[in-house]
Amino acid sequence: MADFLCDAEDALGRAKAPSPAELDDILSRAGELKGLSLSDAAKLLMIENEDALGAVYEKAAEVKSAVFGPRVVLFAPLYLSNYCSNDCLYCGFRKSNTTARRKALSPDEAVEQAKILSRTGFKRIILVAGEHPLYSGVDYLIKIAEEIYSRTDMRILHVNSAPVSVEDFKRLKSAGYGVYQCFQETYHKESYKVLHPTGKKSDFLYRLSVMDRALEAGFGDVGIGPLLGLYDYHYDALAAIAHSKHLEAKFGACAHTISVPRLKSAEGAEIKDAPYPVSDEDFRKIVAVYRLSVPQAGVVVSTREPAKLREECLLCGASQISAGSSTEPGGYGRSTGGIPRDRSTSQFHLGDIRPLPEMARVIAEMGFLPSLCTACYRSGRQGNNYLHVASSGNLNELCTANALLSLKEYLIDVSPQPEGREIIEAALNRFLEEFKGKLKEDVKKKMKMVEKGERDVHY
Repeated sequence: MADFLCDAEDALGRAKAPSPAELDDILSRAGELKGLSLSDAAKLLMIENEDALGAVYEKAAEVKSAVFGPRVVLFAPLYLSNYCSNDCLYCGFRKSNTTARRKALSPDEAVEQAKILSRTGFKRIILVAGEHPLYSGVDYLIKIAEEIYSRTDMRILHVNSAPVSVEDFKRLKSAGYGVYQCFQETYHKESYKVLHPTGKKSDFLYRLSVMDRALEAGFGDVGIGPLLGLYDYHYDALAAIAHSKHLEAKFGACAHTISVPRLKSAEGAEIKDAPYPVSDEDFRKIVAVYRLSVPQAGVVVSTREPAKLREECLLCGASQISAGSSTEPGGYGRSTGGIPRDRSTSQFHLGDIRPLPEMARVIAEMGFLPSLCTACYRSGRQGNNYLHVASSGNLNELCTANALLSLKEYLIDVSPQPEGREIIEAALNRFLEEFKGKLKEDVKKKMKMVEKGERDVHY
């Protein structure tokens, strides 16, 4: 077993909820934006006291604001294929699911789906595919990227796909993919074996080492996260933090994103209910502990979760959120707004089907700044460089400025309904006025460039 998993196990074995004085000390150090030790993170994960949790949430919100400012990144997944050679017991894509209607998008179909998302306002999407060497292998993913980049105005593609060799990761990176994302599902080896009985995914260590290969191949940014509910969340959440620390120590870059997916029921899955249920309160705690432990990571909450919980997570450290999502290949239609049309092809059931305009409005109403920014990938802030900028405290203003520019472009090109538009414009103007001096004037100049028709204006 990897050393970092042993470290997580040891820290959790010694952990108990901190005393009030210990909690104050941990939260004070978290405010320095340097992250927390595994010991500190384990103690926070053991907290059950309501008042103590409130203090953790408040500090997580402060840390998120200090690193990223008020912006909340919005994105969407584009599911390419539900063919899979694995048999994960909890997944609708598993090969033994004979009720699934299988579908793999052609390059033309993928381009059309990307165009629909672009017209909605998204300029960054993550491509997701079941793990099958023929229907979602490296050659297929490269061809899809080439077609989307050449035939749409999509600016950055991320990818969630099967683990591959270093050489194949180099090929994927050369195709223009930004973040490589892959979930360990559970870091508990024995549970992993039971839940993944056949297929290449049954190799626990090969999957565990996937991020090392991706970073070695040149992917500066990687996204991790366990599927909460498959095993005790205390262990899996702490293992994810340990995983990020391992990557930072070895490659100089922490996990770029840590996703917080919770097991949801799926058509055709053998396991319908989580073996280790994670409550909403536990979920919020995990979000906050991720934020405090790996402050520079994007903490991602998907549309798996219900609307109310997703909004609560924005108040305790989440910084990225999907909107109007579909988990079925070809699920975006001109009039469906991303609402799944056929559960027999989807990976799991969604908890929040609100489309992008509504999510942008809600985020603005909550006092945050909706962002459709792709600037870091356009300006080379990736890997070690990104971590350096984020750790220096200079990312806050960059994130806010780029969020404003991307939001201005969205308001011009997409033109949401009047009520939502007024709320979003009010947020844009409020945060613009909060800038001081030269930067404020420079952002206003760039806004004029957007108004005159220039696109992809960023810092």
